[in-house]
Amino acid sequence: MTTQPTAAKLRVLISGGGIAGNAVALQLLRAGIRPTVIERAAAPRPGGQAVDLRGPSRGVAERMGLMPGIRRHQLDERGVVYVDSTGSEAARMPAELFEGKGAVAEIEITRGDLNQVLLDAIAAETGRPGIDYRYGEQINALHEHGDGVTVEFASGGTEEFDLVIGADGLHSATRRLAFGPEEQFSTYLGGYTSYFTMPTPAGIRPHWMTVHLMPGGTFLAFRPDADPATTKAMISVRMPADPALRRDTAAQQRLLRERLTDGDWLAPEVAAAMERADDFYFDELARITMPRWTTERIALVGDAGYCGSPLSGQGTAMALVGAYVLVGEITRTPDQPTAALARYTEILRPFVESAQQLPPGGVKAMTPKTRTGIRASLALVRFTTSRLMAPLMTRMLSGTEDYTLPDYSAADPLPVAK
Repeated sequence: MTTQPTAAKLRVLISGGGIAGNAVALQLLRAGIRPTVIERAAAPRPGGQAVDLRGPSRGVAERMGLMPGIRRHQLDERGVVYVDSTGSEAARMPAELFEGKGAVAEIEITRGDLNQVLLDAIAAETGRPGIDYRYGEQINALHEHGDGVTVEFASGGTEEFDLVIGADGLHSATRRLAFGPEEQFSTYLGGYTSYFTMPTPAGIRPHWMTVHLMPGGTFLAFRPDADPATTKAMISVRMPADPALRRDTAAQQRLLRERLTDGDWLAPEVAAAMERADDFYFDELARITMPRWTTERIALVGDAGYCGSPLSGQGTAMALVGAYVLVGEITRTPDQPTAALARYTEILRPFVESAQQLPPGGVKAMTPKTRTGIRASLALVRFTTSRLMAPLMTRMLSGTEDYTLPDYSAADPLPVAK
């Protein structure tokens, strides 16, 4: 016979200790549910590229009480400057131009800092049982049954949970084990992206994201860091998919060196700094679309279920809003987890479908291959930022603004777990 868990004793496993996973964990903890969080990395990952809060995701951060911590770590980023091969300004897009809905929002923060804000909020939940964090751990197998999910861990243990939540990113193991191979849901968008920390080069404008387009389909950018002495170098390259690049750091850096070493402006300096970086990141530009994000006892949140790729600019928004809705529905009816997961999908789907929309032209527009194409791209930036076009662009960039966040404040509070 199927047994339903009482509210305070709901057993929840979260796979992934990043923004989506920790947002879920924090809300569960506040509702009196003590989750288990596993993370493949040995410790929380610091740094990372800048992410933003806008529209519904800012609303979630406010409702979760995260804004004071976010404000303390907020980057001073004022917009985007496009430069030519000599470093001279070719176009400019101030952050306020599209009412904070453009490439740079009012609130920018590094991914690692936002994750630390969540971890600090979890640590501040005094008087409640803590979260069971297990770093260096991952799932080997999932066996779903009427009463819950049997989980086999890479460390060799086996445990029972009422719910399993996959918040383990673009290449989610939870998704693969519960829903099928990644290839069924992933669409390659035509390129790869990389970022890492390096010393701020001379000539970079303080507080502005600086973008340079190079022939051959290479996008090079520098984003402000919390420390003015360093910057986040960002590189995107347009090319056919190459499965051999997966998890091969040497091959990834070799590819980028080939694109950068003979490039103009600061490209050779970036190539040299790349090999000294201790936070090098590289992955494909891909989108995850799924007909469903849940089974009866397993749910996906964030990039694991609905990655829009960095091109959408909505990855953090989908992670926070998805986590907020998922936990809100779980805590409404903790004794009916299957119904809660079904409502999560229904409520969140309109937001995700809007947030996953890509800018016109996608990777091709971002990485023109010829000098003529680069000149055309810069001319388009100047046109779209003109006084004539700015109001229209603001409306076009407001796709997720009309999404109404559900209000879970009226839900019956759960008793604190003993």
